[in-house]
Amino acid sequence: MKKIFTLIVCLLSLQIVKAAVYFVSPAMPSTWQTAQPDTIILPVINQPPPLTSQSNVFKRRLDSLKKDVPLDYNEYVQSYIDVYTHNREEMGHVLGLTKYYFPIYEKAFRDAGIPDEIKYLSIVESKLDPYAVSRVGATGPWQFMFTTARMYGLNMNDYVDERLDPIQASYAAAAYLKGAYQEFGDWLLAIASYNCGESNVQHAIEKAGASDFWSIRPYLPVETRGYVPAFIAVAYVMNYYDKHNIVPQACDFSIKTDTVLVNKYVALSSIAQVLNVDLKELAILNPSYKRQIVNGTSTAPRRLVIPQIAKEKYGALYDALNNSNVVAAPPQAVYASYRETKAEKNPSYHTVRRGETLSDIADTYGVEVQDLKAWNHLHTNKAVTGERLKLSENVDEPGDSPSAKRTHNYITYKVKRGDTLSGIASKFDGASIEKIRSLNGLKKDQLQPGMTIKINKG
Repeated sequence: MKKIFTLIVCLLSLQIVKAAVYFVSPAMPSTWQTAQPDTIILPVINQPPPLTSQSNVFKRRLDSLKKDVPLDYNEYVQSYIDVYTHNREEMGHVLGLTKYYFPIYEKAFRDAGIPDEIKYLSIVESKLDPYAVSRVGATGPWQFMFTTARMYGLNMNDYVDERLDPIQASYAAAAYLKGAYQEFGDWLLAIASYNCGESNVQHAIEKAGASDFWSIRPYLPVETRGYVPAFIAVAYVMNYYDKHNIVPQACDFSIKTDTVLVNKYVALSSIAQVLNVDLKELAILNPSYKRQIVNGTSTAPRRLVIPQIAKEKYGALYDALNNSNVVAAPPQAVYASYRETKAEKNPSYHTVRRGETLSDIADTYGVEVQDLKAWNHLHTNKAVTGERLKLSENVDEPGDSPSAKRTHNYITYKVKRGDTLSGIASKFDGASIEKIRSLNGLKKDQLQPGMTIKINKG
């Protein structure tokens, strides 16, 4: 009997996940492999089992959820529904976290004018873990790579990494997705591009001669073929979890919060002591402060999120914020779930090998395709065998002496609401629409408020 049971379990496992491939995308990696050792890795399902007699039930449920984003149902979606619903405890934990994070996402998406249901994408990306870090350095609940984060106005320095901030990162994700939708006119393609980049989606469209996800799916990178079905499956599970014996767990930190603007450098440990709250809870509410120090100034106050407190505690909080004596030496981080990964130093150049694409090279070195194009003055996504490509912005040209290193030949500009390429170009001597597009790898007028773009000097 035990042998028969073991055989059945093995067969079911093979049906659910066949030829699993663990994935991280080249342009904007998304993975369930974070810094936490017990994290689930999302498989790519190449040969899903056929649909069963219960399929109509799943289809009707997904149809009832449809708003602006198509929630198509097929054997690929069903396979990911099976994966998620078999991980009941994990999904129960995520459901608890949605009580805090989803209202943040919903506001950002509402402000940006994109569909509310795209909030489920962050579960595929990070399981709503603000400290999630992929093996190539994509970071935060929306898994931004460093360069892409900069482009969309997120700030990273010694004290802060706004990729971890659910508010800031959600607005950046909304800006990317809105731009991708304007490019493709299809939300599933916009979602696919969030994983593999717009250039890969465009290339797949050209190969397939079609412009819907399921038609171009065979021509997308392997990891992206499962990314969209996984998103649809998550949308299903988040709404029909009770049909699969998934029980939402209580969120392990305060959902009701207040926000305070801080204009000094203040240690989170001081605030935790004054408010008599756990430092780990205060850290999870303020994940972007890398040193657990709020680096506010009078000209640039910073946001501090705290659990809701009784009115009588505000006096002590006020004193703590205004009498801070933070010194340069930061306190040690106390939570074990976050380990900042330091990428190995990349070489200066890469020589293209036969069969390599720009996406392959970008994935290998943890950079962005559009940066490779900008650094090497490329106008297409083709990588020519034998070509020597720069892997960073400031690379010495052959023959340069140490005193003659190249410096930036551009300035940066943060896009404001209502800006156009022509309007921006008119503000800078020597700038033109074509130069701005080429320098930033832009197609058409892909401008979103908050983006940081490069403008040629002179």
